[in-house]
Amino acid sequence: MRKQFGVSIITAIALALAAAAPSFAQDAQQQAAQLAAQQAAQQAEDIRLAAQPCTPGPVPLPQRYQGAPWTETLKQGDYIARDFHFRSGETMAEVKLHYYTLGAPEKDANGRVTNAVIITHGTGGSGRQFLSAQFAGVLFGPGQLLDAHHYFIILPDGIGHGCSSKPSNGMHMRFPHYDYDDMVAGQHAVVADALGVNHLLLVMGTSMGCMHSWVWGETYPDFMDALVPLACQPVEIAGRNRIMRRMTLTAITSDPAWNNGEYTAPIHGLQEAIDIL
Repeated sequence: MRKQFGVSIITAIALALAAAAPSFAQDAQQQAAQLAAQQAAQQAEDIRLAAQPCTPGPVPLPQRYQGAPWTETLKQGDYIARDFHFRSGETMAEVKLHYYTLGAPEKDANGRVTNAVIITHGTGGSGRQFLSAQFAGVLFGPGQLLDAHHYFIILPDGIGHGCSSKPSNGMHMRFPHYDYDDMVAGQHAVVADALGVNHLLLVMGTSMGCMHSWVWGETYPDFMDALVPLACQPVEIAGRNRIMRRMTLTAITSDPAWNNGEYTAPIHGLQEAIDIL
């Protein structure tokens, strides 16, 4: 009797679950659809804000980040580096270097800044990319590893990126040929000349910014306490990575409509490059 009762209970549970399965599946589909719609809306807002003209003043943030503790001290600024000499031998009378900061610098008794951290972005990015829930939300908040109430965080836009001077501002292919050394020199100008920081606690970067970290260590070895290079190696780009980059270059410059960068309509080669990346 006990065995039959147990079987009956199991059968009843199985039947109940089977009956509820369509409802569970429908709920899961609805939740997935709502999440996808939410993510699409957030992405659209991020794209809209990123496409806004570079203007001084408060940093425009998505609605979902406003009021987050790490935004309390968020600022942005521009520094004009005059008579900037590039490693290629070219010069520009003025190079605009854009940056974001959180927190405030602190100094010891000798006037040395003790809490400054610079974080450099990857290819095609900007300092703004770190102002997100996935990065700032887990690093810059109260009690977190780089709490903006205790550290002075510097997020520069590298030369050729974000709101800093770049070829697309008008010079196109007449813009000086720049490399990592030039980008790091620009970052150093922001840190030392624009912000008056004479020492960095930490130099951190991701991807291309990771490689900038190595250049910082080689060029300014006594300027920081530590390097945190993320997602790169201290060697030349090689293998598939280098081939992929060469393919993107070739896809753009071999397009008949390229016209040495003075194209007047979207070029197919650019879409090919995007597909490769």
